[in-house]
Amino acid sequence: MRVHMEEKPHKCGLCDQSFFTRSHLNRHQRTHTGVKPYRCEICNKRFSERGNVVVHVRTHTGEKHFTCEFCMKQFSNSSDLKKHIRTHTGEKPYNCELCSQAFSNRSHLARHRRTHTGEKPFECEYCKKSFAMKACLVMHLRCHTGEPPEKCYRCDFCDKVFVYPSHVTAHLRTHTGEKPFSCHICGQAFSNSSQVTAHVRTHTGEKPYECEVCQRAFSRRGSLSKHRRTHTGEKPHVCVFCGKAFSQSWGLTVHLRTHPGSVM
Repeated sequence: MRVHMEEKPHKCGLCDQSFFTRSHLNRHQRTHTGVKPYRCEICNKRFSERGNVVVHVRTHTGEKHFTCEFCMKQFSNSSDLKKHIRTHTGEKPYNCELCSQAFSNRSHLARHRRTHTGEKPFECEYCKKSFAMKACLVMHLRCHTGEPPEKCYRCDFCDKVFVYPSHVTAHLRTHTGEKPFSCHICGQAFSNSSQVTAHVRTHTGEKPYECEVCQRAFSRRGSLSKHRRTHTGEKPHVCVFCGKAFSQSWGLTVHLRTHPGSVM
């Protein structure tokens, strides 16, 4: 009866949210108190919810219950599978409210927002310099330590180093020639899903990305983003060693070669 009447008698005294049941209230209150009553028996890491322990334990056991219907790759939890499926479908459900750019991952949207706000939440413990991206901080730390990042992913073919495992996976395809994504119109194969999406527009002639300043249209979102900088003067590509900024990524790539020891 309570559900139908939308009565929520259990109120949080810290933020005024209300809940149908006391157990839901108790779970919510942990977001305020930081209490983590559930513990992994293997590594003793603690969690605020029992379900999170179940998912975490799979990182020890290697158990993977969730399988991608497109490529049969397996995952230990449903949220990772959902994110992966978007690499096949091209779905980008997270939109920037400032420029309408879309992303497949919520964390990618959060990172992108910083290009508008100027927020730099990652601070160097040695010199207090701040960065918008964690990867930039990790690279910067080498200026102080002289060592590569503690946790890095190295290409087995060319020894190029990456901060994230997904980046080295995509990079490896430049060596192996693997092209798991195909155009449904002509069958041409590509190494990543975004290339397929852009390629299909060469068949359809679609140019969905229009500049709001001069109305020029583009088939790729990235092309529009680059074009916008001719109007705004924005320089989002910043050197982690000296702070010099560039409007295009290739400008930063060329500049990095002036810093000995930079990983390219």
